[in-house]
Amino acid sequence: MSYYTPSNAYGSSPPGGYSSNLSRYPSSRPRPYSHQQGPPAGSDPQLWQWFCAVDTDRSGALSVTELQDALVNEFDLDTVKMLMNIFDTDRSGTIGFNEFAGLWKYIAEWQRVFKHFDRDHSGSIEGRELAEALRSFGYNLSPPLLQALEIRYASGAPSAYGPPPGITFDRFVRACVTVKTLTETFQRADQDNDGWIQLNYEDFLKISLNAP
Repeated sequence: MSYYTPSNAYGSSPPGGYSSNLSRYPSSRPRPYSHQQGPPAGSDPQLWQWFCAVDTDRSGALSVTELQDALVNEFDLDTVKMLMNIFDTDRSGTIGFNEFAGLWKYIAEWQRVFKHFDRDHSGSIEGRELAEALRSFGYNLSPPLLQALEIRYASGAPSAYGPPPGITFDRFVRACVTVKTLTETFQRADQDNDGWIQLNYEDFLKISLNAP
């Protein structure tokens, strides 16, 4: 099996270049902004108002359920948890406003990518569109693997007749981030860059359990 490092195609690597490795972020977070204190200097006032509206416990940070409300329930809970894991840089279990602003920008970038590859404007990504999107990121997956990915992240149960029902926006983000994360994990283990690695049982489980 061959794999490819993302090139400078459309979107290059998936938006924002985020992965499960967030060491480039500081490990500590500034104290949460209170609603009375107002938004941080230079922030979007409308985004601050929306953040305050969904921060129902007035804690100055969003829980997983509050974050799902902030995303207008367009994201299933598994995708919201994945986003929380990416942007909760201090592992507090919540998202502060600055983290939320970064997440909001990340989602906007993904929305542009989704619309670009949703060629038929159906509101979902089908097999050929998924393959094109992943190729643009540098991931050249085999047809059986693409089919497995499409079935895994389809928005509904596959029918006995016809293709899978397609991948909605939130699941498309999760599918691409999963491929990116697993590819990066594989590349770190493939030290001689020959496309093959040898894993023991424990390492295999670690990779599986740490996948988005």
